[in-house]
Amino acid sequence: MADAADGGTPTLERGPGGVATLRLNRPQHLNRLHRADLQALQAHCAALRHDESVRVLVLTGSGRAFCAGFHLGELDGADDPRLFEHVVDAVEALPMPTIARLNGGVYGGATDLALACDFRIGCTGMELRMPAARLGLHYYPSGLQRYVSRLGLPAAKRLFLLAERVDAAELLRIGYLDALVAPDALDGAVAGMVAALQAGAPLALRGMKLSLNEIARGEFELGHLREREALCAASDDLREGVAAFAEKRVPRFQGR
Repeated sequence: MADAADGGTPTLERGPGGVATLRLNRPQHLNRLHRADLQALQAHCAALRHDESVRVLVLTGSGRAFCAGFHLGELDGADDPRLFEHVVDAVEALPMPTIARLNGGVYGGATDLALACDFRIGCTGMELRMPAARLGLHYYPSGLQRYVSRLGLPAAKRLFLLAERVDAAELLRIGYLDALVAPDALDGAVAGMVAALQAGAPLALRGMKLSLNEIARGEFELGHLREREALCAASDDLREGVAAFAEKRVPRFQGR
């Protein structure tokens, strides 16, 4: 049972411009994830999956860390032993582009939670550690696949098998981070990436995100990619994008 003084379950905040923020809320314990938090994240993902008004999602933590991973005292939960895996997979499967705003350290399963997002922006002074090998834990298959498909086999082996602490500069070098900024520049960097994603056509962004993830996993079917291609080719968004380009103006995409 989580201590009430430790904070609350993750919150979903909807803001202007179709931007939503999913926030972890246990700063006193570095936003460690209890089963109640995972269930809340699962419910938020289920709602977001069908919410076409959300164009970009930002995932972040409260306080000085992004997330300390799963609360080890609750590893033996019998209701759904794969709950953490299911939640991270649900984050990856969200249709809108996602950004992990890494406001501090990233540990354990949180390393995969952030990796399930499309982009990761970190701040100087943060670090990462995946201690599965030191705990005697064989990580779940989809997480291993994410590491290998996004970072490559050498980096995945280094992070999982050596279980070493990796600093922010090295995380940028190996491709875990897409951008690294000073802590006071983090919000500006996230806002800049959000603006870049808002400028894209929603149908194209959602379709290409899904297709790219399928290709990375080696699970794509050409017919499905062609269907998404045809959907965009017949869309009002494409006609608007071409017209805006010709008229040298900002396009007004409607997601249809």
